[in-house]
Amino acid sequence: MKIATDDPALGLGHTFLDGSAYVNHVELVRKARGAAMPDSFWTDPLMYQGCSVFLRPDADIVGEVAWGIDCEAEVAVITDDVPIGVSVADAAGLIRYVMLLNDVSLRGLIPDELGKGFGFVQSKPPSALSPFAVPVEACEGWDGRRLNGVMCVDINGVPLGRTEAGQDMTFDFAQLIAHAAKTRPLPKGSVIGSGTVSNKDADGGPGRPVGQGGAGYSCIAEQRMVETILQGTPRTPFLKPGDRVEIWIDGAEFGTISQTVRTP
Repeated sequence: MKIATDDPALGLGHTFLDGSAYVNHVELVRKARGAAMPDSFWTDPLMYQGCSVFLRPDADIVGEVAWGIDCEAEVAVITDDVPIGVSVADAAGLIRYVMLLNDVSLRGLIPDELGKGFGFVQSKPPSALSPFAVPVEACEGWDGRRLNGVMCVDINGVPLGRTEAGQDMTFDFAQLIAHAAKTRPLPKGSVIGSGTVSNKDADGGPGRPVGQGGAGYSCIAEQRMVETILQGTPRTPFLKPGDRVEIWIDGAEFGTISQTVRTP
């Protein structure tokens, strides 16, 4: 039942909207820089319009070390045609496929771009898709609005994350789609990303590395945030040329995103 994500039948390449459904991630970002968390972030999803050119799951990640190259392991869905103003209930029925996505982020470029008050462009290059998308009716772990499963992220064979995709997801995909379609219709083949999968620790804390018995992180930036909160400064470096990133979900049919970093 699965279909290759480079199959033209999926109709990808028109619209990519990426949310930040795991508000724990946003909360850590703001806490690490000493900023208050607006109450509205828990009720109104964050979302941006991303680059709708998608990379193969084995394509290189291209960037300069100074750009702060990072991975972001996400769940993503592919929609049917979505009418403007769709309700959350109706949006759930317009999700057709589920897949994984590596939303590459260039952390060193983000502050200046956001400082302009006009959003991401250079700091968000093309994302890579998992080898396969799975129809919702055949997708193990899909509950109709979110995916349950362990999101695995390795860097150079060392576990960075083993987070639970169905846990701590403040906004499900039906809510994200309804938010995106408030003022516009979404064409068939639109891709909606979940944002970085992020879990709180069992005690409600900011999360521990996999090597310390925690679920770890789905991006390097989050580990650096936790290091800043707990130790006063980040210690984990961003990606460098030659590093290899692998993203998959255990037991799922999506396959593995496996990318190597190189300079332009």
